[in-house]
Amino acid sequence: MDRQKAKITYGQVDELDGLAYLNADYIEQTFSRHSHEGYCIGVISAGAQGFYHNGAEHLAPQNTIILVNADEIHTGYSATETGWSYRALYPLPQHFEHISQDLGQPEYGAPYFRQSVVKDDELAASLRHLFNTLDHSEDTLLRETLIYTTLTQLVLKHGGSRLNIKPAKGSAQSLHLVKEFLDEYPQWPISLTELAALACMTPFSLVRAFKRQFGLPPHAYQIQARLRLARHMLKRGLSIKDAAAEAGFHDQSHFHRHFKSAMGITPGHYMKHV
Repeated sequence: MDRQKAKITYGQVDELDGLAYLNADYIEQTFSRHSHEGYCIGVISAGAQGFYHNGAEHLAPQNTIILVNADEIHTGYSATETGWSYRALYPLPQHFEHISQDLGQPEYGAPYFRQSVVKDDELAASLRHLFNTLDHSEDTLLRETLIYTTLTQLVLKHGGSRLNIKPAKGSAQSLHLVKEFLDEYPQWPISLTELAALACMTPFSLVRAFKRQFGLPPHAYQIQARLRLARHMLKRGLSIKDAAAEAGFHDQSHFHRHFKSAMGITPGHYMKHV
């Protein structure tokens, strides 16, 4: 890592009414005592970060998760000679309140995380997958689903108070309505919130109930519906590029990856056989 330069990318996603995020490589950066309006949820990609929080010094090595509640004073500094790299989300309390309402327990409000550093490989992998998706995918349904499920996973596993989640409820008619929409309009860039409204369900409940009913969550089912549409187009003689675009894939590599994963062959080999 170049000791002379820090690399920082800061931005905001559109989903969940806007959510700030950070991608940073720090070498000799030191943060004085400060606080954020929102939470700081960070996963250490490389190196180690030291920081003061809740009256004590903490060490966050690679693959651990930093949890700082909104408006809490903390610092930050490198705990290794080579610095540290991390990805972070900065959800506001109202984002978590939205999640609590979605879980059917609005009285829970925003969570309080008691631990400053947690070792949770499953959640760390979920956060990395979320960040990678935000970086490289424009799939609205996938992005929103991962934000909802990752933040929900965080609250359920590490929130200071336990939440008892009831089984997701959804009528067969509502779930089939969602399925029929995805079958008929697979190329449509619909969001999870819009699908949930169609089913008169909350987003997280829809994801769980749909997966239980059909074996896949809505975003994964949408991919399969898009692949079916693309195969029909290839059979009709459309080019791979045109079939990918018409079916809703944002580029050929995205189409190629999912096609080969599902079919075991590339779109080009498929065209030769049909």
